[in-house]
Amino acid sequence: MVYPTSPPGTALPRLCFLSYRQIREFAMPVVAEFTGRAHIEVVDGTFGGALAIARDMLERGAVDAFVSAGSNASILRAGLQAPVATIQLTGFDLLQVLIQARRIDDRVGVVMYGQTIPELDAIKDLLNIEIAQHAYLTPEHARQQFEQLWRENFRVIVGSSLVVELAEQAGLHGLLAYSLASVRKGFEDAIELARLARMEAGRYDQLNGVLHSLQDAVLAVDRGGRIIAVNPPMQSLLERDTAALIGQRLDQLRPELSLASTLDSGEPESGSPLRLGGRDWVANRTAIREHGRIVGAALALSDAGRIQEADTRLRVQQRRRQNTARYHFSELIGHSAELQRAITTARRYARTDLTVLIAGESGVGKELFAQAIHNDSQRADRPFVAINCASLPESLLESELFGHEEGAFTGSRRGGKRGLFEAAHTGTLFLDEIGDMPLPLQSRLLRVLQEREVTRLGATAAIPVDVRIIAATHQPLDDMVAQRRFRQDLYYRINTLRLAIPSLRERPADIPPLLETLLSRCMKRLDIRMDPGPLLVPWLPRLTRYAWPGNVRELENICERIAAFLLQYARAEDVDHDALRHDCPELFDPHAPSPDPHPATTQRERALQALHACGGNRLQAACRLGVSRSTLWRWMSARTPEA
Repeated sequence: MVYPTSPPGTALPRLCFLSYRQIREFAMPVVAEFTGRAHIEVVDGTFGGALAIARDMLERGAVDAFVSAGSNASILRAGLQAPVATIQLTGFDLLQVLIQARRIDDRVGVVMYGQTIPELDAIKDLLNIEIAQHAYLTPEHARQQFEQLWRENFRVIVGSSLVVELAEQAGLHGLLAYSLASVRKGFEDAIELARLARMEAGRYDQLNGVLHSLQDAVLAVDRGGRIIAVNPPMQSLLERDTAALIGQRLDQLRPELSLASTLDSGEPESGSPLRLGGRDWVANRTAIREHGRIVGAALALSDAGRIQEADTRLRVQQRRRQNTARYHFSELIGHSAELQRAITTARRYARTDLTVLIAGESGVGKELFAQAIHNDSQRADRPFVAINCASLPESLLESELFGHEEGAFTGSRRGGKRGLFEAAHTGTLFLDEIGDMPLPLQSRLLRVLQEREVTRLGATAAIPVDVRIIAATHQPLDDMVAQRRFRQDLYYRINTLRLAIPSLRERPADIPPLLETLLSRCMKRLDIRMDPGPLLVPWLPRLTRYAWPGNVRELENICERIAAFLLQYARAEDVDHDALRHDCPELFDPHAPSPDPHPATTQRERALQALHACGGNRLQAACRLGVSRSTLWRWMSARTPEA
């Protein structure tokens, strides 16, 4: 039965007084006192019935705290995740009721829930009465204990509501063991618990509001490891709704998700891989603190697949923001006349806004020169965008360069995409390996360079662009023009200013400083704390004698291998320099090509030998040597070493 004492109001705490008839009738004057301070529902019920009523009220959200005594209070505390205020039985209460019982009879039976009260032995001597104590755990057990007292001719019974009702039904004197002061204290405690519960609920509402907006699967537990909040993705993962999860111990529900260690240590745990529900997750655990005290913990599971997708998008976005040139002329290593001549020429070109064609073998640092030219030009604070024309198939290269409109082709990006010409607007576009660009794209590129405007794939309107072009190639473009593999008109358009980068074998004086600088960087990455200079000395004759067909790129590779070789030694004096032949066999190959101290004479001899082998066919001889026909002619014409 439910006895509402006042109309419900959201401003007042909502209490439920779960009682039995005797204590309910006894407590009604106190309930009336609290009418203006709380909305109180008085509900009759015991044991399982009381627990069922309480759970129903919680599910309906109709209560903030419960008030009860004896068995009901114990059962509610054990069976609910809700605040329960207990009407406590005090020593003064017992003394008062025993004095009242003594006026009726000097033999008193006491039957209480849970356990007997040892202190009554001292009171019975003080009051000069006989007291027989019994305890019960179930209604049937209470009946049995009462019947035993009845058989022993006890006519006054002190106890709980259930026991008092049994006594009255048997025609005996039943006295309730509680005082109005204890009942009043119980309601005061309930109001405070309700206030705290509402504050807690407000925090949980905020927490749940945040959790429900997250894509990650998230839950939170209290200090005891019981779930207090859970969002829809986590519900889906655990295949249970909120009602079935709230109050459950997480370590029992899903041991692999346990937050016990976080609650104990307070230390966060980030980035732990986890397999759950047939998917890969990244788990993050963290403690929840209030005023420096751990009050709970939270678990967030991020979908590993979504993290990888986000990482890819982030890298793309960062790459777009990184349309900047990093290198300057001051960072180009070497003091040879050949390199300094190229740097001087490049600095001069940087002062213009003309198109530059950088020619040189693979690995000589053509992009470094392109970046340095950009950073030394008036466009230095503008975008520097680079693309390798040999790295993409024709259809993709076209889309990258010129952009596309939505629906221009199958798989095109929704909303379209701007191309690299647009991305480089007001800055520099570096076209690396332009000799590998397909002929159809060369026509489109020529038009953009002539008209200074670009039309996206699938679009009709042209977009004006202000872009400086720096192109680079290791191919003999003049020969390719003769072979109709490269458009002549495009060649003349990009060959406005020509910059030749010398190969490493043409500037052997730069090898030692390059080696020391690059090896120092490699050793630093591997945390090798030795001076690279003295270590290189025994190897320098081989390193400077080597022809370096891969140029600076190959030299960097060798430095990486030398650094890895040095990992096995703790001190420089322990290094077995001859053992490097196992890691870098090309340096120890007696048949490996090496630069000649008179490069011009060597080049002339190589050119004549190639011509002789090709029966005088200059084109075949140039292809055999991997150079252009003009380079072949220059080699043949050389009579003295180049300055």
